[in-house]
Amino acid sequence: MDIAQLSMAMSASQVQTAFGAAMFSKSLDTAAVAGEQITNMIDASAMELSVNPAVGANFDMYV
Repeated sequence: MDIAQLSMAMSASQVQTAFGAAMFSKSLDTAAVAGEQITNMIDASAMELSVNPAVGANFDMYV
């Protein structure tokens, strides 16, 4: 294998590694945003905005 082929192979490997890291970073950002949105949906203020806030807010438990 000559130097030119080795250089091209190493460069391609570096590009693939950089691309993989960038895609992983983007997917982490997307997951963080999705988690934040889910947390906001679960927030108690979301229950106050429901159509019928009395339904499902409480439950009775007898033992």
